[in-house]
Amino acid sequence: MGASALPALLVAAVLLLMAAAATAITVEDSAPDNIQPLSTLNLAAAQVAMDPGSAIHASPDVLGKDGEDSAWVAVNFTTPSPSSDHWIGLFSPADFSSGIGSARVAGEGDAPAGLPVAPIKYKLGNCEPDFLRTGGGNTSFLLINQRSDYAFGLFSGGKDKPKLLAISNKISFANPKAPVFPRLSQGKQWNEMAVTWTSGYNIGEAYPFVEWRMKGEETSKRTPAGTLTFTRGHLCGNPARGQGYRDPGYIHTAFLKDLWPNREYSYQIGHELQDGTVAWGKSATFRASPYPGQASLQRIVIFGDMGLGAKDGSSELQGFQPGAQVTTDRLVKDLPNYDAVFHIGDLSYANGFLAQWDQFTAQIEPIASKLPYMVASGNHERTYMDTGGFYNGNDSHGECGVPAETYFYVPAAAHRGKFWYAADYGMFRFCVGDTEHDWRPGSEQHAFLDACFAGADRKHQPWLVFLAHRPLGYSSNDFYAQEGSFAEPMGRALQPLWQRHRVDLAVYGHVHNYERTCPVYENTCTVKGKDRQSSYAGATGGTIHVVAGTGGAKLRSYAGGAWPQWSVARNESFGYVKLTASDHASMRFEFIHSDDGAVHDAFTITRDYKDIMACAVDSCAPHTLAN
Repeated sequence: MGASALPALLVAAVLLLMAAAATAITVEDSAPDNIQPLSTLNLAAAQVAMDPGSAIHASPDVLGKDGEDSAWVAVNFTTPSPSSDHWIGLFSPADFSSGIGSARVAGEGDAPAGLPVAPIKYKLGNCEPDFLRTGGGNTSFLLINQRSDYAFGLFSGGKDKPKLLAISNKISFANPKAPVFPRLSQGKQWNEMAVTWTSGYNIGEAYPFVEWRMKGEETSKRTPAGTLTFTRGHLCGNPARGQGYRDPGYIHTAFLKDLWPNREYSYQIGHELQDGTVAWGKSATFRASPYPGQASLQRIVIFGDMGLGAKDGSSELQGFQPGAQVTTDRLVKDLPNYDAVFHIGDLSYANGFLAQWDQFTAQIEPIASKLPYMVASGNHERTYMDTGGFYNGNDSHGECGVPAETYFYVPAAAHRGKFWYAADYGMFRFCVGDTEHDWRPGSEQHAFLDACFAGADRKHQPWLVFLAHRPLGYSSNDFYAQEGSFAEPMGRALQPLWQRHRVDLAVYGHVHNYERTCPVYENTCTVKGKDRQSSYAGATGGTIHVVAGTGGAKLRSYAGGAWPQWSVARNESFGYVKLTASDHASMRFEFIHSDDGAVHDAFTITRDYKDIMACAVDSCAPHTLAN
């Protein structure tokens, strides 16, 4: 074959692989269970049709009088001609109806606005059992403090032709600007904790800070916080720039430094106003991370693809993330039994409806305010056309990473636009990848991962774990099978790194089921026999790959036919991975169901330091006396 033909063939091959990658996105994103329910409301067709016979009322008028950041609101509604097409929407700000049919939405060109803003949540009128018979009903909504007032609207016409019949009284929190929903994450150093929260105070109104002290100390110290926000102009497309947009308020982050290993600390977020008074948020406690390499009880939870629950039975998420609340409730209940969380992508599934980011931070606050809640970037956070990512889809629906990268701090190597980082937790070293950016040899991320793996001193940090959203290793999910592959296209470009650095475990989300492989390299189990996959002793010779996109999004099936020889455990249930180590010689892996807390898959690794360093296929330099 002539040399002149090689470049053309190379380009064709690359284009073919890119097309395969795009197919992966299209297959997932077009599935009915992957459509954000708020996007099914035909907001552009909304009309005002105020009906004097219809009414809706909410109580109480003022929420959070004692500093609460969430509250239940009772809603009473009535209409003379009830039908199954009636629904109740919660809107914020409360003057949502002023632009119906006349205003235009920024970012949507010359299209008429209809409803200029999407509801935060909604319920169908017939959620009240007697509504269709009586025309009246009572229901309740759970509201959180989102920096503005609220009103409910009663609509007819269903989702396709909504008509506004009545608007409720306005309700609001006593201090809409109050600091809310603190969330912890490790800083760039092991003995540093980042505290991030949201408020309505800009830096010109009040100074954000964290007041904190170690347990047993009499005096507290204050650490100032930095402040970020974003606007429509930061976002890349609709609905995020249009009817899904909502002012995000201000996101503050303070760094608590020089923490003592394993010591307990208390903290409280606050804002000092211009007159010297302080607007306080909730207080909480956390335990500082262990010193890297320290032998002590260390327990890590890992999962992907959670999304939002709906404690109040509202319909905006019905069927979208059916396990999100179950997993959240289980993690809250089990808080004393783990030390840190890694949520590896597809966090809120806001999909361009930005109010849901506040809802998500409220949902995880009982967990994230008490221990490090580390996140990774997924396709529903980052992927958008022509924005420099690895994929060219619309899975983020205009967000292009901006909300996730602002609402959550991660110790990124460069900045949060490049969402890869290292995290040390005692005997564990976690190297977190960003599958929405190029990871292949020659890329910036590949160089980082090589250095991250190499930076683990395996004498003291024997447990080396790779985390990322999309499966770059092994998965027998149904949509990968349709492509004729068992991973993301070009995903296994990292396989030489995993093998050379003897990575123990790789955990992914994206695929909404659970699957575990044998220790594997180049499609071959390095530990043979399915009866030997519950306990590993000595050198394993390969990496165990786990898919755990089971945090709450609707579950997916596996490819039909015989299992690949490397697939040793599967489970179509909501749940999470838990890693436990108390010494350098053994580590316990468990997959725990969210509904009952039971362990449904498990294995242990037991070994000495020399087993880590032993040469396996392609793990040592090829031309040495050792190999």
